[in-house]
Amino acid sequence: MKKIMIIMAALFMSATTFAQKFAYVDMDYILGKLPQYSEAQKQLDKTAENWQKDVETRMKSVDDMYKQFQAEQVLMTDPMKQQKIKEIEAKEKEVKDYQKTKFGPNGELFKKRQELIKPIQDKIYDEVQKYAIAKGYDFVFDRLSGPTMLYASDRLNKSEDILSALGVSSKPEGK
Repeated sequence: MKKIMIIMAALFMSATTFAQKFAYVDMDYILGKLPQYSEAQKQLDKTAENWQKDVETRMKSVDDMYKQFQAEQVLMTDPMKQQKIKEIEAKEKEVKDYQKTKFGPNGELFKKRQELIKPIQDKIYDEVQKYAIAKGYDFVFDRLSGPTMLYASDRLNKSEDILSALGVSSKPEGK
């Protein structure tokens, strides 16, 4: 009896699977073809580079303080040494806190990325949803979003259709 139930469940599952329409898009490919995404990414890279240089400059200042302390500590009393060590540690903590506010999980770079990239992604997601509804797809997957898609037929790739709906040509210019 148990075997019959398992077979019936398997048949039911396979029957419902055949009735559904699937497609996939390659979000990296689509994003790579959008000029506004490239510009946003360049802006983010430039911002991150500037902040990284600032962090490095601040860390060099801490290193310089430590080297100066190393050179002068023979002339210092114990209380003076302790005070200087506290100053260096405070400065180092300040730099690490600054780095965290810029590059941390909820830092300014993350917020800037949300500000610049999220509207572009939302526009694509809206277009994918409209496309899926218009074409009658039950599921549209992102090809690179996870290891669950082990095979994808190229005939199911609808990335070009989404780019076209966004008004972007993926064909090389002049051809």
